[in-house]
Amino acid sequence: MPQPLPTIEAITAHVAQWGITHVGVCSAEILTEARSALHERKAAGLHADMGFTYRNPDRSTDPGQAVVNAHSIIVAARPYITDADPEKPGPEHGPQARVGRYAWVDHYAPLRAGLRSAAKLIRAAGHKAVAFADDNSIVDRAVAHRAGLGWYGKNANLLLPGAGSYFVLGSIITAASYEWNDRTANDGCGTCTECFAGCPTDAIIAPGVIDGNRCLSWVMQKPGSVPLEFREVIGDRIYGCDDCQDVCPISVRLGPRHSIPLTEDVKAWVSALDLLDETDEWIEDRHGQWYVANRDFDVLRRNALIVVGNVGDPADRRVAATVERYCQHTNPILVEHAAWAADRIESRRTASSSVIPPATLPATLPDTP
Repeated sequence: MPQPLPTIEAITAHVAQWGITHVGVCSAEILTEARSALHERKAAGLHADMGFTYRNPDRSTDPGQAVVNAHSIIVAARPYITDADPEKPGPEHGPQARVGRYAWVDHYAPLRAGLRSAAKLIRAAGHKAVAFADDNSIVDRAVAHRAGLGWYGKNANLLLPGAGSYFVLGSIITAASYEWNDRTANDGCGTCTECFAGCPTDAIIAPGVIDGNRCLSWVMQKPGSVPLEFREVIGDRIYGCDDCQDVCPISVRLGPRHSIPLTEDVKAWVSALDLLDETDEWIEDRHGQWYVANRDFDVLRRNALIVVGNVGDPADRRVAATVERYCQHTNPILVEHAAWAADRIESRRTASSSVIPPATLPATLPDTP
């Protein structure tokens, strides 16, 4: 005998044990605005060969293709900003590569677990229900917006009222009938343009519109050679970029209200040299939750070489040996980036050696004839 259909209030209370703080409901009708935007931006080349929901916009904007006879979508948000930031390892540990906050740990795992548990309750009541999180089957920001969870920020992230954008999103698409939200969240950005100025590559080309060709998060995920114009600005990043969120007044001010505890498994910094020394299996074991196209971990090695080129100590023998080894690599992409790193390191070494230490300067300078 089927169980009673859980109410949204019951589902909200149920998923809270997985750290999910916001829940909303919307219709499972086609996401027409998101579909048009995906097609238009893809035609303009702004997707930069990105797959994800760009791969098949008609599918990723039609919940009915994910779940037959879909009627409602239950949308959930889980915060990932921590109550403290981990310390960066000291210089004695070699060049450290910075990881985007959303990728410190697999924040989607508890979100997915909570949604799957709630979907099971709905199925027990005799209705189809499937959980989706970090999945290309549906445009998660579009359904979250429709469900009233937040508004589209100028940086294209979904901002939750009183909370900001440090959240991962997921949903349950179901044939069960729930009362839909009939209001979208008011725009809270106003005239603020901090994210425009804060983007290091000017990737935000219009409010809510990102040029994927310039967004560092995608530049560092995309296979192949990283364009020269972005290598220095990547700095010490190896995966992800938080800049457009870290300058957002709403997220900075209100995000900490919804923080989660900093745990020991957080990986905010990665030793670039260790990564360059290790095997694919080692990388998979430690960073397997990261998106790496075709599981080709040479993409991360390429990024690590850029980090070494930008922040590696010219006097560090391990830095020099690692770069030299990669200059002889069989992968031409890695050879190219190793050669670039070697040039960057040498330019810093030359610059530092040309500086005259203050102690060697004469007490008084001779008069100019």
